[in-house]
Amino acid sequence: MSTALPPTIDPIAAARWQARAPAASPWLHEEVARRMQERLQWMAKPPTSWLDWAPVRGGLQGHGLVAERYPQAQRWVHEPQAQHAEAARKALGKSWWDLGRWAGKQPRFGLPAAGEEVQMLWANMHLHQAADPQALLAQWLKALAVDGFVMFSCLGPDTAQELHSLYQKAGWPPAGHSFTDMHDLGDMMVQGGFAEPVMDMEHITLTFATPERLLQELRELGCNLHPQRFAALRGKAWRRELLSQLDGLLRVKEQDGQLALTFEVVYGHAYKPMPRVRASGESSVALDDMRAMLRQGRNTGLR
Repeated sequence: MSTALPPTIDPIAAARWQARAPAASPWLHEEVARRMQERLQWMAKPPTSWLDWAPVRGGLQGHGLVAERYPQAQRWVHEPQAQHAEAARKALGKSWWDLGRWAGKQPRFGLPAAGEEVQMLWANMHLHQAADPQALLAQWLKALAVDGFVMFSCLGPDTAQELHSLYQKAGWPPAGHSFTDMHDLGDMMVQGGFAEPVMDMEHITLTFATPERLLQELRELGCNLHPQRFAALRGKAWRRELLSQLDGLLRVKEQDGQLALTFEVVYGHAYKPMPRVRASGESSVALDDMRAMLRQGRNTGLR
C-alpha cells in the first residue's frame, strides 16, 4: 500500500473539525466503545496502566467501562485539543468520593513520560479522521511499553454507502472522504512498527424516522473532509432536494419504513515489539529503546 497521506482528506479541514468538534460523545461512538471493550476479554494479561486517547469524542461512558474492567490499573487521559482536555478533566478528574462506580486510581492527564509508558492504549473512533495516520500511529507506539498493545476502532469504507451512492447519482461532489480498508490499516500498522495486528469489522445499520434526524446524526459524527467537497454554501432549494432524495431513496421496507444508513466499523489491536538490534560492525540502539529492553529483561527474569 502507499505510505502517502490519504488522498481524500483535506488536512486543513481535518484540523479545523478536530478543533471545533463538540465536546460530547456521539451515541455511535459509545456503542462502538461498548462493543470494543468486550474484546478485552480476549487479552491474556490485564494491563496495569492504560491510556485513553481522546475520550471526550471517543466515548466517556466507554472510558468508564474500561475503568470498571481494570479498577486497579493506572489510567491516563490524553486529549489533543485544548477544549476537549478541559471537558475531560471536568468529566473524569473528579474527587475520589465523586467517582462512584469508577472508583480506583485517579486518572493522570497528558502523555506518559519516558519510563512511564502504558501497557494498553485505547483509541475509539479516532483514526479515520486523521489527516496523517502514520504520524498518529507513531505517537501511539511511543506511548506504549514494550509488549504493550493498542486497541482501536474506526470507520471503514462501506460507511454511508447509501449516501455516497445518492450523491453520485445526483451528480453532486463527494458526500464525504473515503475511509481506509482494514487490510490496509493492518499493513499501515506493521509499517509503523507494530507487530501481530489483528483486524476485524462489522456493519451497523442505523435507522431514522426523518431525513432531518439522519442529517443531525451525521453532523454529530463528523463532517465532509474530502478536498473536492462543495466549496461554497448550499442554498435552501438544494437542501429541500437533498431531504426529498433521502426520504425517497433510503427508506427500507424491512426497517418498518425507516431511513437506513450503514456504518462499517473496523476493530484492531497490535503489540509494540521488542526493539531490534542490528549488528553491522558497530551497533547502536536508541537510549529509550535500551531502557525498554533492560526493563523487559527484568520483568521476564532475564539477567
